[in-house]
Amino acid sequence: MMKKLLLIIVILVSSLTTLNAQQSVAREWNEILLDAIRSDFARPTVHARNLFHSAVIMYDSWAVFDAQAETVFLGKDFGGFSSPFNGIIPPTNVDAARHEMISYAMYRLLNYRFENSPGSTEIALEVENLFTGFGYDINFSSTDYSSGSYAALGNYLASEIIAFGQQDTSNEQNDYANTVYTPDNPALILNMYLDNTNIDPNKWQPLAFDSFVDQSGNVFPAATPAFLSPEWGTVTPFCLPPEDLEVLNDGFDCYVYNDPGPPVYIQDSNDDGIDDPYKWHFALVAAWSSHLDPSDNTMIDISPGAIGNFDSTNYPETFEEYKAFYDFTNGGDASTGHTLNPSTGMPYQPNMVKRADYARVLAEFWADGPDSETPPGHWFTIINYVSDHPDIEKRIGGEGPIVSDLEWDVKSYLALGGAMHDSAVNTWGIKGYYDYIRPISAIRYMAGKGQSTDSTLPSYDRHGLPLIPGLIELIQVGDPLAGDNDENVNKIKVYAWKGPDFISDPDTDIAGVDWILGERWWPYQRATFVTPPFAGYLSGHSTFSRAAAEVLTRITGDPFFPGGMGTFDLAQNDFLVFEVGPSVDMTLQWATYRDASDQTSLSRIWGGIHPPIDDIRGRLIGEKIGNDAYDLATQYFQGTLSVPSYTLEDLVRLYPIPFQDELHVSNTSNSILHVEVYSLDGKRVHSASIDRNTTTLDLNALRSGLYFAKFITEANEVAFVKKVVKN
Repeated sequence: MMKKLLLIIVILVSSLTTLNAQQSVAREWNEILLDAIRSDFARPTVHARNLFHSAVIMYDSWAVFDAQAETVFLGKDFGGFSSPFNGIIPPTNVDAARHEMISYAMYRLLNYRFENSPGSTEIALEVENLFTGFGYDINFSSTDYSSGSYAALGNYLASEIIAFGQQDTSNEQNDYANTVYTPDNPALILNMYLDNTNIDPNKWQPLAFDSFVDQSGNVFPAATPAFLSPEWGTVTPFCLPPEDLEVLNDGFDCYVYNDPGPPVYIQDSNDDGIDDPYKWHFALVAAWSSHLDPSDNTMIDISPGAIGNFDSTNYPETFEEYKAFYDFTNGGDASTGHTLNPSTGMPYQPNMVKRADYARVLAEFWADGPDSETPPGHWFTIINYVSDHPDIEKRIGGEGPIVSDLEWDVKSYLALGGAMHDSAVNTWGIKGYYDYIRPISAIRYMAGKGQSTDSTLPSYDRHGLPLIPGLIELIQVGDPLAGDNDENVNKIKVYAWKGPDFISDPDTDIAGVDWILGERWWPYQRATFVTPPFAGYLSGHSTFSRAAAEVLTRITGDPFFPGGMGTFDLAQNDFLVFEVGPSVDMTLQWATYRDASDQTSLSRIWGGIHPPIDDIRGRLIGEKIGNDAYDLATQYFQGTLSVPSYTLEDLVRLYPIPFQDELHVSNTSNSILHVEVYSLDGKRVHSASIDRNTTTLDLNALRSGLYFAKFITEANEVAFVKKVVKN
C-alpha cells in the first residue's frame, strides 16, 4: 500500500470515518504543501523550514488584520532581517482579505520553493488548481499594496519571505549544498560486503549504492549521497536563544545550540566487552534486530494500559540508567502505561500482538519512508487529525473562547512550524559537529574486528563486538556459516534480521531472522536506502517528535489525544513496504502525544537506524524547543511580545576570549563590517573587513595584553566596541 495515503491520515480513532466538510484556507494550503513535500527530495531540514515559512505567511496574513495579535515577520525585524510594512486600508470583509492574502502568498512561495523538485510538474498543477479554484488570477504579480490590494500584500509577503530565505544561511540559492563539510570516512560500498575495519569507528560513514532511493522514493543511480545539512546550525532560528548557542570547531565552525555533550566513543581497553557503553549501545541495536521475524510467537501488550506514560524527568543519564531504561533482550523501555482513560474513566483494554509485527510496523510507520512528508510534516498530519476530531474544542491552550478554524490553524501551525524548524537547526548543528557513526557502520566495523569479550578466545580485538550467547557468537567448524573451506570460522555471527538480500518480491517475501555474518548486518530497511544520509547523533525523529508532542499538549491544553486514545489500523499483509506484513490485522494505540513521541524514538532502534545514545538527549532537547516555541508563539498571539530589535552587537561574536594567536569573528547579521583593533595607548594594530559567517584575524604579532575591537558599518559609523584579551 502506498504510504503516501496512509500518512495523510496518520492517526485515526476507529469510529472516525469522515472529516470536517469545510476546512480553513490555511488547512487547504497546508495539505498542498504536505503533498509537495511528499513529491520532493527527502530533506527533513529543508522541509521543516518550508513548513515554518509557510506557517509564518499564513499567521501574518491573519494577524495583520487582528487588533491584538502581533505579526512575526511583516513589518518586523526577524533574526536581523527587516521587512518593511507601511500598513494597509482596513478591509470591509476581513475573512475575504485574509483568504486572498494567504492564497497569493502561498501560491508564490510554493511555486518558488518547489520549482526544481522532481515532482515539480505535479506540484505546480496542484498549487494552480487550488489557487484558480478560489477564483484568483495567476497573472497578478504586483507587490504594490499601497492602493489597498490584499493580493498585492500577499505577493509582497511572499517576496519578503523569499528574500529572507536567500540570506538565512541555508544556502538555498545553491540548492542547500554543503560549503565546507567533508566526511572523515570513505564510503561503505553496500553491495560488495568489503572489509569495513579501516574506518574511524566514531565518525559517520557515507554509503555507496548501485541505486539509491531516498525517503520520498526518488531514484539516484550509482549514488553516494552527501551528508544532508551538516552546517544547518547557522540557519536563522525562531525561538532558539543566543545564550544557548556555542560556535564549536571540528574542521569548520559548527553552530551548536543546547550542546548535549559528546556521544559514547569506543574504548581502547583490553577488558571492555559489553561493559564498554559504545559496544552496549550498538549491540542492543543488533539484539533488537532479532525481534523482526513473524514466525516468533512472542506476544506483547501494546495498549496504553501497558506502555507509555514515562516521566521525562526520569530519562536515563548514566550508563547504568540507560541499561535499566532499555530492555536489551526483550525490547522496549521501562514505561508501565496508564491506569485509566481520562475521557471514559475506564481502563485501557489489552491489545496483544506479536512483538515481531509490532517492531516491524513501528520501524516502517515512523520511518517516514516512500511518499513521506518527512518527520516534521508527519506531525503536521497529526495536528490536522486532532483539529478534525469531533471531540476537540478549539480553545488556544485549552482556555478561553472557541476560535474559528482559521485562527486555530494559523496559530497551531505557527507554534508547530517554529518547533519543527528549530528542532532541525538544533539537531543538525549537533549532527554536523559530532559527525557520529550509524549502526550499519559501527556493527560491521566491530564484527570485522572480532570479539572483545575474552582474550583467550579466537578473534579477540579491543574493538570487537561483545559475545552474547544466542545473539553474538563465534562461528565454529561445522556451522552453516563456516563456508565451503571454513573461511568464516572464528568470524562473528549475529542473530538478526537477514536483510534485503533475502527478499525477491516485497509483496510476498519475508526475510526473517537467523544467524548471519556480522559483517553483513543490515538495518530493517530497503537495500536502496538503508540509513538516512547524515550522522546519527542526535536522532532527528526523537527531537522533532518530542517537540511536536509538547506543542500539541500545550495548544490543546490536554496531554491526551481526543477521546483519550489515538489509533491507527493496519490490515494483514498490506502495510509494510519492503517485505510483506503485518502477519495479522492490528491496531497501534497511543494515549498521549508524548507516548506517540516516545514510540517514535523506539522505532528507530528497532529499525536499526539509531542506538539509544542518539535517542534520549534528542527527546530532552525536543521537549525544551517545543515549549519554547509555544511560549514565543503565544506572545505573538496575545500581542505581549516586545519584539527585540537585534543590534549588530547581538549578532557578532568574538572567540576565543582570551585568545592566543587567532581571534575569530562570527557575523550573523546582514551587514558587512570593518573591524579595527586598537592597543591601550590608542594605536591601531590591525584592521579587516568582516563579511557574513566567520572571519579569522591573525593577531600572532601582537603582544599579550588588553585590546579593543572597534566595529564600523558600511556608512563609516562606529557600531560598537568590544574588549578582547590576548594571552
